[in-house]
Amino acid sequence: MHDRIEKAVREIDPQRLLSLLVDMIDIYSPSGKEKDVQVYIEDWLKKEGFEVTRQEVEEDRFNLLLTMGPKDPQVYLVGHVDTVADWDFDEEGPYEQGGIVRGLGSADMKGGCAAMVETWMALARAFEPAERPPVGLALVVGEEESGDGSEVFLENRRPPWVIIGEPTSLAACYSHYGYLEACLETTGRKSHSSLPELGHNAVESMLKILLHLGRHELFQQGSSDLVYSIREMSSSRAGFVVPDRCETWIDLHLQPGMDLKKLKSLIRQRAMEAHDFIADLNLEVGFESSYPGYDLGSDHYMAGQLRFVYDYLGIPYYENIFRSQSDGNLFYEAGSRPVILGPGSLETAHTPDEHTSLAEVTSAARIYTAICASLDYDSSSNT
Repeated sequence: MHDRIEKAVREIDPQRLLSLLVDMIDIYSPSGKEKDVQVYIEDWLKKEGFEVTRQEVEEDRFNLLLTMGPKDPQVYLVGHVDTVADWDFDEEGPYEQGGIVRGLGSADMKGGCAAMVETWMALARAFEPAERPPVGLALVVGEEESGDGSEVFLENRRPPWVIIGEPTSLAACYSHYGYLEACLETTGRKSHSSLPELGHNAVESMLKILLHLGRHELFQQGSSDLVYSIREMSSSRAGFVVPDRCETWIDLHLQPGMDLKKLKSLIRQRAMEAHDFIADLNLEVGFESSYPGYDLGSDHYMAGQLRFVYDYLGIPYYENIFRSQSDGNLFYEAGSRPVILGPGSLETAHTPDEHTSLAEVTSAARIYTAICASLDYDSSSNT
């Protein structure tokens, strides 16, 4: 196994990896508009002689799928090529300076995707087709919105293990928070803004409800198992009038084991208590995306292999829990065992300062390559 790992890792080319990463970041690919970056990656892979399958998600949107080895993949490397929308970032494109690569998607998660493509190239160069490990590569769309790319992938595939390259600063995350998206909407009554007593201000009502919700012990930041963030608030805009509508979206990240149904019930109950102190309140509470968390533990095949690989490569090994929402929730619900592990950090993801380091992206490629090369290509003992 040592010889196979060494042989494969030697094929990693940091300059080729940097070139791919910068080009990927330079192609704007928010959720729903991933075609250009997928075509670029597809061409890159085809020029290297790989057979690439387009998996249609909807018109002009598709996943890219590849497999190698003499049997069904035991591990899939999974990366999402979409980013959040560039609504308030500078126009400056990606650039690398002092080993730091900056730009939208550099951490979340084009760094992970580039490392996976480089892994694919290294494995193919190191081994003849019959000796390649049983692995797959899925570059999916839509993760930052609905996760529709992974949902389509999972319609007819259930890989035993999945490594998802979300930004974890190379920590191995076998535990993953759950996620709940809540929407509160208040409806009031318009009036001239100089005569607010004649109307019902939907924004004022919403603020009172959110303050009441936030006073519950479960929503105390830092002392609760729940991560609670008001993501967006909007109101009707009709000029010099009291607003008659206000909508708020809340992201809630739950530690594994927390009960989603109980949380929904608590939010409804807490919000409806506002009827006691807001006269003529008209309130609707709804929930959109909802995924339970999971905990794989660390006493299993993949954790053992990763500990060995990190030690062999001389990379410090540590474990963490992934606090955000990702396609990992979908894979777990479908019956796969997802490990979240990638370059970059959540601290800069989705911000104007988003960045990752070339050293970390290269280390991610080495880790992915080594874990794949360590798989036994002619047996079923990889689970």
